[in-house]
Amino acid sequence: MFFDRPSSGELAVLVHLELTQSDEADDPREFEELVLSAGGDPVAFLTGARAAPNAKYFIGTGKLEELKLLVEEHKAELVIFNHVLSPSQERNLEKELNCRVLDRTGLILDIFAQRARTHEGKLQVELAQLHHMSTRLIRGWTHLERQKGGIGLRGPGETQLETDRRLLRARIKTIEKRLEKVRRQRDQGRRARSRAEIPTVSLVGYTNAGKSTLFNALTAADVYVQDQLFATLDPTMRRIELDQVGGVVLADTVGFISHLPHRLVEAFRATLEEAVNSDLLLHVVDAATEERQRNMEQVQEVLVEIGADPIPQLCVYNKTDLLGDMPPRIDRDDQGRPVAVWISAQNRVGLDELRQVLVELLGSNMFEGQVLLSSQMGSLRARFHRANAVVDEHYRDDGSCLLQLRLSEIDLNKILAAETVARSDLQWLTDAA
Repeated sequence: MFFDRPSSGELAVLVHLELTQSDEADDPREFEELVLSAGGDPVAFLTGARAAPNAKYFIGTGKLEELKLLVEEHKAELVIFNHVLSPSQERNLEKELNCRVLDRTGLILDIFAQRARTHEGKLQVELAQLHHMSTRLIRGWTHLERQKGGIGLRGPGETQLETDRRLLRARIKTIEKRLEKVRRQRDQGRRARSRAEIPTVSLVGYTNAGKSTLFNALTAADVYVQDQLFATLDPTMRRIELDQVGGVVLADTVGFISHLPHRLVEAFRATLEEAVNSDLLLHVVDAATEERQRNMEQVQEVLVEIGADPIPQLCVYNKTDLLGDMPPRIDRDDQGRPVAVWISAQNRVGLDELRQVLVELLGSNMFEGQVLLSSQMGSLRARFHRANAVVDEHYRDDGSCLLQLRLSEIDLNKILAAETVARSDLQWLTDAA
């Protein structure tokens, strides 16, 4: 957009180094899945090991020669690194290989750009891309790097590079203002749900763990589901009804991944705030993958980064159908509190157990008691019945009605607020009031 680069293609050579000085190594298999999700066609995979990255090329000169031969042999138009490259390393590699070079961050940004469907999602991706691009502008427009004099060459007093940077900054400010508006609108929605005391449950987890499949199974929605990384990018929210709890808002969020680019976390903060402001997080885990524990740790890292780690969590181990004939089950701690549920969202197995646990966790603060309503309070009585909160009722000779109630504190407060009745104004025949 702002500068010339070698034309990109689909045939790609992949590069992955094991760095002995690095604490965490990215999974080469996941890297290949990322490339396939982006629409790439891997034709070769170059691996190696180094103590530390080479400052100029990231890889050593010997590996660089190997990479050149692979590019020529397969006529590859793209080389993708499973690492974060500096702008200078990217430029040096492109100059040596004479083809487009992409690092892990650029690859994930490209996948996000393909997946974005809503206006908000596209804005978030563009913001992350512009921040990423701003550090790579210096390589372009070499024919206009210096200001020149003479007839027809005198310009506005700035180089093309400076013009690009100014346009980039202006576009970034515009997008940030629009996303701030989106953030305010989301805040208003959350405040409205808070006033109505409707609990929010957010699905979080590693990418491709089955969050959208579970979301569809619980809500009968039709969210896009595909066996690929980052199939879901735009957040979706639906209301579901749970026995003894009432209405609950369920939110499907973008999946996490190891070394998720910080700029993406920043750009998607408006979306991820749904998780930050939830009453409960359902941490969906692919129970069948060998990387299960590592993926869970990566999700926790992102939750800490966005400030969502203090929120209560329930582990939902999904894809049990890939573990054989494993029946659904609920794991509990020493106090009997549920900590994990084993399900198969694809086969709709274990959903009843999951709903049971949600009722336990969200409806733990239940109200049980008796209230005496006068004959003039028929509207309030009708609301209790619509909420399925009436266990028993008896009419007295004076026309008043004695109701035996059982409902969550959330629903009780919601009903009283809708009728503009204070709890203290009612005649309760229990100490629970």
